[in-house]
Amino acid sequence: MEEKQRINKYLAHRGVGSRREIDKLIEMNLVKVNGELASSGQKVDKNDKIEINGKLIEGYKEKKVYFMLNKPQGYISAVKDMREKTVVELIDVPERIYPVGRLDLNTEGLLILTNDGDLYNKIIHPRAEIWKTYIAKVWGRVTEEEIIKLQEGIDLEDGVTLPAKVNLQRAYDNSSWVEISIREGRNRQVRRMLKAIGHHVIYLKREKLGELTVEGLEVGQYRELYQEELDYIFSL
Repeated sequence: MEEKQRINKYLAHRGVGSRREIDKLIEMNLVKVNGELASSGQKVDKNDKIEINGKLIEGYKEKKVYFMLNKPQGYISAVKDMREKTVVELIDVPERIYPVGRLDLNTEGLLILTNDGDLYNKIIHPRAEIWKTYIAKVWGRVTEEEIIKLQEGIDLEDGVTLPAKVNLQRAYDNSSWVEISIREGRNRQVRRMLKAIGHHVIYLKREKLGELTVEGLEVGQYRELYQEELDYIFSL
């Protein structure tokens, strides 16, 4: 069953106007729901008969939209949450979008949000095997032997990981920077892999998703996907 929405949001999704403009129409008594004057904050769905100045609002197929977000820390990859801020709150569009995959609360970086289930399935389906590239700062000096373990696969509680692409970027006495690419999507996988070799993650950012890169986007910023990026995803 479709969840009812506030009437200004519902009509904004259908291209009638902005929420503020719709509220003004309601204040002017130009909007009716099922033959009665609409009220501000009233909730409706597709089963309601909505008229604006006597004109019936027909059903509307929502426009497909595609965004890349450089996710900041402190937001979870969800549409709604009672306790935490969500990534959807960072993108101000009338369409009902959702994140493709997940980055945990304290991980930054590239996240795709859309309302297109076909694109969602292209990225999420295991058959795609899209490499996801992360930059991690960890406690302690990572050794070449530990890099080899990551490359060959780590035995986690939910099974052995697939071989990863790993490069040790910088190593100091008390910390190291590691680039790691994986083609799975297990929960908190990179953090768990690094913990399994004895290194707690201090900072984690996803920089690439296949050929897509977050380069040029400041943390917290978003943009629409370019056509060549969409072509690439749908070609997978």
